[in-house]
Amino acid sequence: MQDETNSVLTLENRSKLTMTGVESVDAFSDKCIRLTVSGIKLSIEGEKLKILSFSEGSGNFAASGEVSSLRYGRGGKRSIFS
Repeated sequence: MQDETNSVLTLENRSKLTMTGVESVDAFSDKCIRLTVSGIKLSIEGEKLKILSFSEGSGNFAASGEVSSLRYGRGGKRSIFS
């Protein structure tokens, strides 16, 4: 777990998401993608979600679909962006 790693998230028109600093894809479906980013859990929720690419070596991640919310959390505390 690397808490000091920077990550960049870009969401274009709520339909294309790219991100750096992704450590792992923990779960995915067409309604939810769960990632670990710098030791923090991230849930991407929406419809017709699809992982376009993920490189564990570089941490680059891309997905498409209708994104309705991004939810970061660590332990018992959660921060919600939607």
